[in-house]
Amino acid sequence: MERRLVFSTSTEMLRVPSDTVVYVTADGNYSIITMADGENFVLTLQLGQIEHRIAEMLEQNDNRFIRIGKSLIVNRDFIAFINPTRQKMVLSDCATFRHEVTASKEALKALKELLEKETRK
Repeated sequence: MERRLVFSTSTEMLRVPSDTVVYVTADGNYSIITMADGENFVLTLQLGQIEHRIAEMLEQNDNRFIRIGKSLIVNRDFIAFINPTRQKMVLSDCATFRHEVTASKEALKALKELLEKETRK
């Protein structure tokens, strides 16, 4: 069974399979978790707290979630398209959903280079 990510605060708890989380965006002191089925969950946790909890819950060699800039964490399994010049990235399973997100040119350029480097290995 797929490992579940669990985010709990004093008033809420979210338990979801890690392979269904597409991306997480920051909104001040809140984080918005976007799921593969299109559902969004708003949690009263900052993005850094989400990032830390994901790292704690997943195995050490599981690097599928990657922080991009100050306000975005993406599941690299869903990265379908990156265009640093236009500050655009498309996250998709290439069948049922497509999400377009933006990030800084520098962050997307670094991500593109990282993924290219990993592909050449």
